Amino acid sequence: MLRMTNISKRYGATEVLREVALEVRSGEVMALMGENGAGKSTLVKILAGIEPADAGTIEIAGEPVTIRSPRHSQAAGVAYVAQELSIVESLSVAENVFLGDTDAGLFRSPRSLSTKARPFLLKVGLEQVDPLELAENLSVAERQLVEIARLLSRKARIAILDEPTAALSDAEILRVKGAVRTLADNGCAVIYVTHRMAEVFELSTRVTVLRNGRSFPSIETASLTVDTLIEHMLGRKLEQMFPARATRMGESVVELDQCIGHGLLAPISLSVRRGEILALAGQVGSGANAVLRMLAGVLPVASGTMKLRGAAFAPHSIADSIAAKVAYCSDDRKRDGIFAVRSVPENLSAPALDRVSRLQMISPVMESRHTRGIAELFGIDLAYLTRLAGNLSGGNQQKVALGKWLGIEPDVLLVEEPTRGVDVGARAEIYRHLRSLAERGLTVIFASSDTQEVLGLADQIATFYHGRMVRVVSAESSTPESIVRDVIHPTLAA
Repeated sequence: MLRMTNISKRYGATEVLREVALEVRSGEVMALMGENGAGKSTLVKILAGIEPADAGTIEIAGEPVTIRSPRHSQAAGVAYVAQELSIVESLSVAENVFLGDTDAGLFRSPRSLSTKARPFLLKVGLEQVDPLELAENLSVAERQLVEIARLLSRKARIAILDEPTAALSDAEILRVKGAVRTLADNGCAVIYVTHRMAEVFELSTRVTVLRNGRSFPSIETASLTVDTLIEHMLGRKLEQMFPARATRMGESVVELDQCIGHGLLAPISLSVRRGEILALAGQVGSGANAVLRMLAGVLPVASGTMKLRGAAFAPHSIADSIAAKVAYCSDDRKRDGIFAVRSVPENLSAPALDRVSRLQMISPVMESRHTRGIAELFGIDLAYLTRLAGNLSGGNQQKVALGKWLGIEPDVLLVEEPTRGVDVGARAEIYRHLRSLAERGLTVIFASSDTQEVLGLADQIATFYHGRMVRVVSAESSTPESIVRDVIHPTLAA
């Protein structure tokens, strides 16, 4: 169905793709794998008409095609679900499903569009969502599923899904997997970009690996193991994914006593020590993220008390939490994490302008020293310091979104989904750096729907289900089965 040959692309002096080849058959799911910055997103953007190729050819169903714009791509039968959400918040869910679809007609009533959208929403498990609801009222996970519904509505010959499950819970991931299988069963050629290894082995027929802008011959998924796939991606063996847990911790730094707020249906009590990493495990809407947002000052505490370093703590805004040396990294990278149209150094120095300024003027020397230090700490290629943050790969944007908060030298770091959209090699780096920071005395609290991440990184785990905290346990005494049971169907009375 699809053959891309000798695709090359440069951004200035940086060669992003070099003579890349990709071939996908009708009815198969081709996993496109590689580290962050390997060129995966650039390659699919060329096919989607978002970026022009400098060289190379594209054939669809045996016919050469020229793709210069998203409209050309769509006319050729290509549908694209981007890594970063393209939902228009001021439009209804139904309008977003048919956004950009010229076949939807110029004159259409909201009711007729709602009726047309509902079958596609049902296919991705959004039967509870009113098609006339404004998209701004949806969660990040629901917005991602609306993107998948849009793809289904276009009856594409080729479907590109770039990290479609990065923002989703386990239950929602099952819906997306079902939609992907339906696409392939209907004869669609599916290009599936992901960092979740389990999805590769569950969904794909073959795997194409990109490394440093070059492609390698596709491999039958059945012939691979997780370890061999990682070696193909990295060009080397991966060292241990998770660092050793803390051997000692200090005094209590963060305390919550019978706290309740928006997203929580029952009060919770927690205590986190200096040098400890606490995981808040739960699916989207479980209440885990609400705890971080109360501590960050994003959500008010309706009742109960919070303490920071033994003193009463009641931030009314993120500015209040920053002043108290509490840093918060949101799960919505596009909206809260980065300034896409500003440079990487500007992003890395934004929370700590007082540390890179003299007499209220930014010092280029101080800013350069500050940002290079953070870049080296989080494995951000120094060559990226000349780029706009929005032009980085999704994984490198996540590193910037997380790393920038180290500039305020926080005592507490709050992180939602710390490695969403980050490749396996970069994950290991981030885990190692977070543990290193904890060993220096930083208290880390993160919310995650990734069971492996929760078990591997945390010292203590608090599990959440439907707005209630189920229990707090040590990571060493937990198993994947016990965590999944807690966050999917716990016995709350136990």
